[in-house]
Amino acid sequence: MTETWPLIPSLIGLAASIVLLGFAGTRLAKTADELADRTGLGEAVAGALFLGAVTSLPGILTTITGALGGDADFALANPIGGVAIQTVWLAIADLVYRRANLEHAAASLDNLLQALILVALLALPIVAYATPDLAIGWFHPVTLLIPIFYAYGLRLMQQMRAAPMWSPRMTRDTRTDDGEDRSTTSTRRLWTTLAVLAVIVGVTGWVIGQSGLGLIAATGWPSAVTGFTITTAISSLPELITLLAAVRLGALTLGVGGIIGGNVFDTLMIAVADAFYLEGTIYAFVGPASLVLLGGTILITAVLAAGLVVRDRRGIGFEGIALPSLYLATVGGALWAG
Repeated sequence: MTETWPLIPSLIGLAASIVLLGFAGTRLAKTADELADRTGLGEAVAGALFLGAVTSLPGILTTITGALGGDADFALANPIGGVAIQTVWLAIADLVYRRANLEHAAASLDNLLQALILVALLALPIVAYATPDLAIGWFHPVTLLIPIFYAYGLRLMQQMRAAPMWSPRMTRDTRTDDGEDRSTTSTRRLWTTLAVLAVIVGVTGWVIGQSGLGLIAATGWPSAVTGFTITTAISSLPELITLLAAVRLGALTLGVGGIIGGNVFDTLMIAVADAFYLEGTIYAFVGPASLVLLGGTILITAVLAAGLVVRDRRGIGFEGIALPSLYLATVGGALWAG
């Protein structure tokens, strides 16, 4: 167990993280949009790879910090909470994009398939939770399956993009990626900017992890709920900021793809949490609150997938109301279970 920070430095660390992530998130959306056009990957894939991976760095460092600190509930709740709160960010973005429902306007098979892959990946830790004595060394075999399923999901996306068998119905509210590169910045400078922002975001993640553990130690607040709400909300600020910036830029598919792609990428952090929790498989040391968080997050993701299929044209569709409601219900259920 590592030594935790006192309360005041923890609060200062969380506040400073908000400022730094606010700066980095705004720049990330513009850089990723330009790279999407420059590389020809398209907004959905670029959102998953560039935005999804980079904006997940704070959560990765927070998860590793919690796992090495010996707090299983905190370490596991961070990636799960990241998926949940980042999905709720889409409901907030719907308030910004007033022309139509965001899930309707950002019609993309890539995003729909990613949501289904996400449900499958979130189901794996439930199996591990039910079989905590099944271990290879100090980690669970499911930990090995998570990156394998993730890689196979990326392959499915590649195959679908090359030869799509379905296509969304185009309406006057649908916004697609035009693929036109309007940037005058060199490709090398774009990659350098992305790398620098990744370092800033990553270091901030370590600060959030230390501050979160200090907050838990000083206040006695439940580890699982703290990881699912407070530290996750702060470490997920890049996703919210880049989403809102992408919506303002008109890169809707990039923004939604960044959220869903980031969520899929965040499931890898569940494997990271188990790998860095050295006292044994992490699933044997978490309480029932973590199971509630997993179930609630799967339900949240399923509602998002339904919203992508139904494509309600109203500014706030059924998922815009259901997502934040389910999030609050999940937090309440975790408090009750804990």
